[in-house]
Amino acid sequence: MARMKKRSLRRKDGVWDPLADSSQSRLRASTVPLTPQSASPTYRLAYIDDDFLCREELRPVRLQLELLKTEMMLEERGINSTVVMFGGARIPEPGGEAWAAKNDTQRKNLEAASIYYDEARKFARICSEQSAKLHFKEYVIVTGGGPGVMEAGNRGAADAGAPSIGLNIVLPHEQAPNRFVTPELSFNFHYFAIRKMHFLLRAKAVTVFPGGFGTLDELFETLTLMQTGRLALVPLILFGEKFWRTIVNFEALAEFGTIAPNDVDLVHFVETAEEAWEIIARFYETVDPRSIPMASGRR
Repeated sequence: MARMKKRSLRRKDGVWDPLADSSQSRLRASTVPLTPQSASPTYRLAYIDDDFLCREELRPVRLQLELLKTEMMLEERGINSTVVMFGGARIPEPGGEAWAAKNDTQRKNLEAASIYYDEARKFARICSEQSAKLHFKEYVIVTGGGPGVMEAGNRGAADAGAPSIGLNIVLPHEQAPNRFVTPELSFNFHYFAIRKMHFLLRAKAVTVFPGGFGTLDELFETLTLMQTGRLALVPLILFGEKFWRTIVNFEALAEFGTIAPNDVDLVHFVETAEEAWEIIARFYETVDPRSIPMASGRR
């Protein structure tokens, strides 16, 4: 019998596994002599064949992989809960350039909105200081990983010496990971749906700062899941009441009858980081986090 290189037969989870693992096969396949047959795309191992994995028929597999990868990495890190921060990518830090402005009015408004960058940074720092007391397993900041409010969130966590998560997505612009995301917790997605799932899978609170279509999409997705009983009634906090009441007339929806009158109570309005944390802290002082209430789903 040919002698083979020894390896541990215990997996990381302690299970005895005498079968050769896939990484060994990948290594062995790379040493096969180059011939017309071995150079053919059909000869590649399926799980390392990028062209095959990107075929239309493999979409269900890609969806599963995007769900699994992030979940496994967060689980291995021991992260049990997060605080979600949604908000505009185009909001600059105080004194920074309003790089996305297309005219003077936009420039003026975006520069004035830099107060939300500051509050987002403060809020993330406060959450992260609490997270430190819990060994960075609870209240871990998660953002979309990009610039603006997202950068402020990851930056605030870094101010506190805490890890933070960035869930980027492949877009034509605004979506390179910001430099404050913890590198080992920097993820990238193709599917918006899977990215949205990861935002909420561990959410102990959701905060929303002024933003554009993407932020509105995330807000209404969260509201819908809460309203229909698919997401627990965790604190949903909107920074900047004037902005939100200008953009969305919640009371008009209730008056018209397209939402229930008490649906408007799903959101809390705040102006400062301290107010937001007070809502979260008070909520978890009075509610057992193992049995948070859910809406009935009746409409």
